[in-house]
Amino acid sequence: MFLCPVHRASAPVCRGLLSAVASSSTRHFATIPPSDNSISNAAPSSSGKDGKQPRPSYFTDAVVPSFSDFMDMSTPMTAAEAYEIKTAEVGPAGRKKTITRLPDWLKTPIPAGNSNLNKIKSDLRGLGLHTVCEEARCPNMGECWGGSSRSAATATIMLMGDTCTRGCRFCSVKTSKTPPPLDPHEPENTAEALARWGLGYVVLTSVDRDDLVDGGARHFAETIRKIKAKKPEMLVEALTGDFAGDLQMVKLVAESGLDVYAHNMETVEALTPYVRDRRAKFRQSLKVLEHAKAVNGDGNIITKTSLMLGLGETEAEVVEALKELRKVGCDVVTFGQYMRPTKRHLKVEKYATPAEFDMWQQRAMDMGFLYCASGPLVRSSYKAGEAFIENVLRKRMGRKGTATPAVENTIATGANVPRV
Repeated sequence: MFLCPVHRASAPVCRGLLSAVASSSTRHFATIPPSDNSISNAAPSSSGKDGKQPRPSYFTDAVVPSFSDFMDMSTPMTAAEAYEIKTAEVGPAGRKKTITRLPDWLKTPIPAGNSNLNKIKSDLRGLGLHTVCEEARCPNMGECWGGSSRSAATATIMLMGDTCTRGCRFCSVKTSKTPPPLDPHEPENTAEALARWGLGYVVLTSVDRDDLVDGGARHFAETIRKIKAKKPEMLVEALTGDFAGDLQMVKLVAESGLDVYAHNMETVEALTPYVRDRRAKFRQSLKVLEHAKAVNGDGNIITKTSLMLGLGETEAEVVEALKELRKVGCDVVTFGQYMRPTKRHLKVEKYATPAEFDMWQQRAMDMGFLYCASGPLVRSSYKAGEAFIENVLRKRMGRKGTATPAVENTIATGANVPRV
């Protein structure tokens, strides 16, 4: 703005007059009732850096409403009311949208103050290792990594990097057609880390590597052999992909010295093309589990799989999937709630209640599975060490000659591993 010379000359005079008027008046804060007595009798206080008095404040007594004012607690809630899914409207006026609140049984406390968890995290970063617990945003990480006094902690190491060549519509792991090359030191680093953590059970999994000729099977098998060489008593579960249906690669991993061969079906047959990557097929996954059992003998290895609920499957489809799994000799099955990682992934069609998970556990056991872990927060490797030791290995130990040295030691010492 352009000012003429007369205006520029008069500007300092105007500012001086304004400051004089301001200094002659008394300023009253909105938080204090204006009162001459209160002002004159106010105790002197220290001034701030700019010489001004700090703004005083006061408090008034107020009645805080009780919880009963918002909810009638005179009559207990029924099971249907307790399991009812709650919704809420969020957003500014005119653009509000309805969201579904997470059921109470799917909420977990934030892990904090666990020395074992912090130690594992530190070692992982130092050795450049990855875990599916972190990559897939598992809600049970603190509980599994925390373990127990009997070395029943469980960690799930993700081999061959953190980038997958497939794009399943439920998974939050990064995808790429050309992921980085394998780290040749990863098998040794993994074995070294696990040997000093003092874990009783470890789950090895991996991203799918369709860019490799063997799908990463040799890398997988080498890691297992190095772990067993450093710590023979550690129980090792391998949660593998389908190796594009190459059963020779399945055999290579199954004969590497592991204790459990796991491969996840993820969902029922009808939903497989929509939930999983198109290269992953329901029947192909059944063949992987069947071949892993066949090459080791029925009593020498345990096979395991996992199914998610809440993707739109029907009861009849789940029952049929369980029947197919029993036909190929699958020993262990787990049920868990599908949780949508981001808005780019498949939406949740239904939140199954704890009662429904209990029902599926009972039905699986009635169909002949050695063990079934079923619950909203259960994942394929959720507290796998404790569930495996108590509910599967002890049953297998009743059969002469089928135990690994680690299990023989567990039975001989009479260790009582806590239940899941």
